[in-house]
Amino acid sequence: MSETDSPLDPVPPADPPAVDVPTTGAWSADPVLDGYELLCIDLPDAERADGEPEDVPITASLVRRNASRHRRAVIYVHGWSDYFFQTWMADFFDAQGFDFYALELRRYGRGLRKGLLGGYITDLSEYFDELDRALQLVSEGHDAVTLMAHSTGGLVASLWANERPGAIDGLILNSPWLDFSGSPVMRVATEALTVPMATRAATRTLPLPESGHYLRSIHSSLDGEWDFNLDLKRNPSFTIRPGWMAAILAGHKKVRQGLSIEAPVLSMMSAKSFFGRTWGPEHQISDTVLDVEVLSKRSVMLGPNVTVLRFTDGLHDLMLSSEPVRQKVFASIERWLSAWTGQDAPSDLATQHDDDTRKV
Repeated sequence: MSETDSPLDPVPPADPPAVDVPTTGAWSADPVLDGYELLCIDLPDAERADGEPEDVPITASLVRRNASRHRRAVIYVHGWSDYFFQTWMADFFDAQGFDFYALELRRYGRGLRKGLLGGYITDLSEYFDELDRALQLVSEGHDAVTLMAHSTGGLVASLWANERPGAIDGLILNSPWLDFSGSPVMRVATEALTVPMATRAATRTLPLPESGHYLRSIHSSLDGEWDFNLDLKRNPSFTIRPGWMAAILAGHKKVRQGLSIEAPVLSMMSAKSFFGRTWGPEHQISDTVLDVEVLSKRSVMLGPNVTVLRFTDGLHDLMLSSEPVRQKVFASIERWLSAWTGQDAPSDLATQHDDDTRKV
């Protein structure tokens, strides 16, 4: 593939249905991952965007690795234009003695239906509904619940945890999108453009370019390692709209003002970012989506007990990084769980790894 090739043909922009998801409200076989189970969470009070059909249900999706068999659980929340497919992450937590659940927010992944605007929201606190519901479901039969979230999901999870003191035992963040990448001048310019539009043309398309480099670095059909559903993790990503962007900027502002998350927080990210326009080796060992310097600075503003770790050669989604990096990430999570939440792995499951992280 040449440097100017388009990595993959873009999917149609109308956000067609991704999978046939049952709406029974009971656990059933997951149509995406063999051996996993899916529970559809109905959200009858969800606000509809202009043009969304009234007869199409808006739901969230809760995916689990297995029926409850541990006393502890972890709930994972995905990033932007994403869905849960990282089964190796679920296997790790199971080996640590955690039942694993993944929550897909409304208008994402398994719950994205024809006519809905992929990923669209005008207030991030609307997601608190499905987070509350998921926590209620998972808490039954578990003594402790840890929340883990990636990128945009990390922003949502942080805001939710700030408003729910005592609800979780720990928060693990994987490259959380806690502020706008780039200079403050760019952020101010973006706010000046999008916030007024959010009040009069909230669902209008913002034509923002995508290089395709991140997809190229992770998908197995290109230069990456992973095979995932390109209808659920899009190329290009969901349409960017002023209403959504204004919601993100409002969330960023709350983080800059400082949060007070009571639970211990582990915030992880790559050691460096790289935004080169020409494809090269650096795209496979860097965060090519967010500015990790900004992420690390904002992470310490989440609460009184925050650990920040940076991983050499890490990708934007650390769970999609190379095997050596993933092992270091898993080892760090294992030690952090033991040190800060008192949640040691069962003695017969605990593992030992070398670590190459650094604390900021």
